[in-house]
Amino acid sequence: TSRCCAVTWANAAATLPPCGASATSSDPDAAAVNGGCAVHAANKQCPARTWHPRAADVLFVLICLFLLVLFWILSTQLLEPLYTRHIERQLTTQAENVVSQLDDALAEGTILSSWSFGRLYVNTGFFDKLAMDLYSKGALSSFCVDISDSTLRQIYKIENQSYCNLHETYLSDASSNEVVNTAIAMRKKCRTSPGGFKQTLNPPRLSGSAQLLVGRTTADGSYTVLVTTSLVHVAEASNVLRTLLPLAAALIFGFAMSAAWLFSEWFTKPLRQLSRAARQMAKGNYAVQVESRRSDELGDLAQDFNHMAEEVQRAAQMQRDLLANVSHDLRTPLTLIKGYAETVRDLTGDDKAHRDEQMNIIVDEADRLTALVSSVMELSKVTSGADRCERVNFDMGQLCDEVSERYDAICAQNGWQLKLELPNEELPVYADPDMMQRALHNLLGNAMHHIGPDGIFILRASRCTEGVRVEVEDHGPGIAAGRPALYLRPLLPL
Repeated sequence: TSRCCAVTWANAAATLPPCGASATSSDPDAAAVNGGCAVHAANKQCPARTWHPRAADVLFVLICLFLLVLFWILSTQLLEPLYTRHIERQLTTQAENVVSQLDDALAEGTILSSWSFGRLYVNTGFFDKLAMDLYSKGALSSFCVDISDSTLRQIYKIENQSYCNLHETYLSDASSNEVVNTAIAMRKKCRTSPGGFKQTLNPPRLSGSAQLLVGRTTADGSYTVLVTTSLVHVAEASNVLRTLLPLAAALIFGFAMSAAWLFSEWFTKPLRQLSRAARQMAKGNYAVQVESRRSDELGDLAQDFNHMAEEVQRAAQMQRDLLANVSHDLRTPLTLIKGYAETVRDLTGDDKAHRDEQMNIIVDEADRLTALVSSVMELSKVTSGADRCERVNFDMGQLCDEVSERYDAICAQNGWQLKLELPNEELPVYADPDMMQRALHNLLGNAMHHIGPDGIFILRASRCTEGVRVEVEDHGPGIAAGRPALYLRPLLPL
């Protein structure tokens, strides 16, 4: 079975194997290189890993503890003062509303109350309407409104709570050492306090509840308005919260720990997969992939990791191919140098003309060998695009003729025959001559290593639809059936 390797060059865009590439990568040296890389990667060991609590779990527990402490402070320490301030604003609004209506009535000349012969006369129509407004529009559901005149005597009272500390309790007057009614004492204090005042009235017995009082005076000072309400609700609520807080804290903490574990498992699962995949890559398994079914940032991270793994795998494969290709490219000039050197030594040592011709070939192949070594150092420039191919227009037939002359001596020494088949016309191409020459040497070198029993291999070039087609044919064993993929490699545009 004959073997035939062909490369096609087009005038517009010629293609050939990468710089330093060969027509086949199945050489024993390449296999040894690849195997060496695999063994070296497999022998890598990951550093020892110790267990640490998950940061997400620790953070979640700290947040839960912080929320529990904050809830305890709000429910036991801040609930009562905040509620008291809220009640104070409502009492102040209600007292100022009553004072505003009294001032408006006085400004209109309405008589609200009067004393005649020791008897009190009250404008009940006005105050009953005022009471109805407080009941229907007031923000407080339980309150007491005390309205008194300049004599500190009550002229009207709106009562809407079961027990009023303002009217049912007594205080000792420090100025007269007498026990006076709390209402009279508060009326007196309101008149002596510019802008009004507020005060908490304690219950007369342990079973009672404290009440908050706000006092205001009309603009002309003729009337005093005292509004009170009970604080029993907030005190009872605080006691209930203090009782239920330990149980609520335990339930919340248990729920938080369960939620933290579930959330951690859900959130850190892709991170653990990425960690395992990273350790696999450290051992040399660059084909590892992670699931990326999520559509959030972790899914994007998994996709980026898979892309990185593919790029690393491609780079590792390129490195192995480079070593195999370099070893193959170096073999052809070394074979030619050795063949011509032996020819000079054994046959043409006394024939100066032939000796000089063969020595020139040895020098040229040595230069080509130097160029191959230099090209390895420039690989990074080629792959990054910094080093471009120098394309020129030249005759591919003439290049094939020049390359074939290099093999005359080695063919004569081994009894081989290189046949050159070219048309009687120019074969113009637009490509890099040095790279074309390298590709031809690689193909001819392969043919020599696998030459058939007849010792004949052929270099032919011809026109084709794409441009110029160059073929190298030998009559060796050929490629085994089912294995052609091992000899195929991607071509790069010139």
